[in-house]
Order: sequence, then structure tokens, then C-alpha cells
Amino acid sequence: MREPVDLRRQRILAVVQSRGATRVSDLAAELAVSVVTLRRDVEELTREGKLRRGHGVARPVLSETGRAAAPAAEPMADGGPVAVVVPERHSYLYEALHGARSAFEEAGIRIALHIAPAVAGAEQPIVEQALADGARGLLIAPRWRSRATEEADYAWLARLPVPAVVMERRPRRGGALHAVDTVCTDHWYGIHLAVEHLTGLGHRRIVLAARDDSPTARALRAAFVEIAADHPDVDKWAVALSSPGAAPDPVAETAEKPIDLPSLLAELGATAAVLHGDVDALMLVQSLRDGGVRVPEDCSVIAYDDVVAGLGSTPLSAVSPPKAEVGRAAAELLLRRLGGQSPATASGAGPARRLELLPTLQVRGSTRAPHATEAQASETSETSGTTAAPQ
Repeated sequence: MREPVDLRRQRILAVVQSRGATRVSDLAAELAVSVVTLRRDVEELTREGKLRRGHGVARPVLSETGRAAAPAAEPMADGGPVAVVVPERHSYLYEALHGARSAFEEAGIRIALHIAPAVAGAEQPIVEQALADGARGLLIAPRWRSRATEEADYAWLARLPVPAVVMERRPRRGGALHAVDTVCTDHWYGIHLAVEHLTGLGHRRIVLAARDDSPTARALRAAFVEIAADHPDVDKWAVALSSPGAAPDPVAETAEKPIDLPSLLAELGATAAVLHGDVDALMLVQSLRDGGVRVPEDCSVIAYDDVVAGLGSTPLSAVSPPKAEVGRAAAELLLRRLGGQSPATASGAGPARRLELLPTLQVRGSTRAPHATEAQASETSETSGTTAAPQ
């Protein structure tokens, strides 16, 4: 005789509440029903607010104490997806996306991923369509190749009818987006880590070769200028464009032009470089090698992004933003706005938040003390040894 549906669902609820997150396939086998039937039961229990569901997993509804709670009036699993909008061909932000995805899955919320093409204003129609399709919230990382395109997006983003979090972007202070939730990396601190590491090794002349076509690139340039200009151990410094396509409008007459990095290093007498981002950094290291400049023997190099920096023939030391953690923090902030049921997000709305996470420095084989410093250290050691020798 077939078990009544209500009784079966009570058993499902009891198992999940006692064990915690449980695979749907395991529940189906234990209760001797098909996976399709079990999934339908879990969906119904989720609609009633008695369970939460993820991909192939049934989870208990938790109270603030972490124990199984009574059904919420509006369970997170009901309603539309969260729209996530990121630029095309952006591996850095794709890593952040993975962090966001895990947080949404744990909350039982589906995401709808949208890839914005590399044209100005691409995000607005994508977001408008996502909202028309029923998106309940938005997690977005606009491309913003120039400050003008950034400012142009402020007004419509500030008027969104659903909660939104801007990821890895820091809108201008006092602008229309100043009071919108943001989560990003503290890129000033990343440049600080790079400069401190290089000056600690004895480098006194440093070049930054960076892009200029994203908010991150502009933040890195501004941070380097500020830090290098004020640093007591930096004698000379320069900023250059890292590649021909790394400017907002490379064909404009006023656009900054990329330079020959080996020539700039020689002209400045520089012995170290910070290169943004990873692909440009690997290509610049190759151009240095082709120009007879060895890394790290003649020039120490630190990349900025650390997506593929460690895969070069000479693994590059790199500043590593907490990419996945940024994505997860952004998702949790959005869940807070949506009134999430997990302990981390249960407090609901509140004042706008601007979160910054600190990057780290991964030291590999592309940095070392400059020749002059090594020679001085050797000479000092020899002199010290002679002085200390018995007569």
C-alpha cells in the first residue's frame, strides 16, 4: 500500500531537521520513492516555508540560534532569481561569481547570470530585462571603461526597484550611488603591499605598468602615485600604460600610449615593476626577456590580480585580491537586504554598507634584491669578516 503523501512529507521534514542538509537522492532511496517524487515533495515543503532547497539538497529552515525554526511567512526559496551581471571575458570577476554562487545556493536562491558585452551602456538594458523577468535582486559589476561611462550609470542604478549590491566597484563619493551597498577589494592596500615588498628588498626605482580601462585600474594608478610619491625609500617612479588596448578609447588622439617597458626601465634606472593585470604582466615579462632584461635578476616583477600569474615560466609574485570572498560577501549583503533566513543574513535591511576586503601578497620567484644591494651586502660582509679576523 502506497504511503500517504502527507505522512511521507512529515518523514522528510523530520529527517532533514534532525540531520541538517541532506541529498535528495539519499532521501529518495531511504524512503523508497523516485527522485522525481522526492524532489516534488521538497519543492512543496519549501513553498510552505518548512524547508530550504539547493541544487540536489534539502536543508532545514534555521532560526537565529541555528536550530530548526517554524516556517517563515515568505521563504527565500519562493520568488524570482537574483540577477548577476558581470562583463564578458573577465576571469577575475568570474572567480568572484563562484563565491557569490555558493552563498545563494546555501540560501536556496537561484541566480540568473547575465554577461554584459564590452560596449558602453550594455548593462542597463540587461538589468531592465532581468527585472521584467522577475528578478528579486541584483548583484552587478559594471565594466565602466571610463569615468564618463561610470557616471552615466549612476542615475538608473540608484533608482532600481529591487535591492542591489555593486561588486568590486567603488562609486564616487557624494554621487548618486554613494548610498548603495558595495563590496570591493582595498586596492590601495594591494599597491602598498607591493611597494613595501620591493623597497624591503632594496629597490628604490619602481615602474607601474597598468591598464586604464576599469575602476580597478584607475584605483591602482591613483594608489601607486600617492604611495610612491610619499615613500621615503622610493627615489624615482613612473606610470605607464600596460598594453595598446588597455585605455578607454585606444584610438583617440588624446589617449595614453603604451611605452617600451625595457626602455623606460633603462631610462629611469628602475630595478622593479608592478604590472596589472596578469595576462598583460606575463606578456610584459616576455617583452623584457626579448629586450635582454631578465626577471628577477635584472628586474623584479609583481603582478596584480593573481588569476594566472603563478603559471608563467617564471612564476610571478602577485597581489591577490580575495576574489571569491568578495563575491560571497556581496551575496550575503544582498541576502540581508532580501531578508535572508540564515543566521548570517537574518537581520534584514539597515543602513547602506560599503565593505572593503584586504588583498594579500603571494611571493614567488619573480622578486629579489637588486644587484647593487646584493653587492653592498657582500662587500659589507667581507669587510666585517676582515675586521673581525684575529691578528
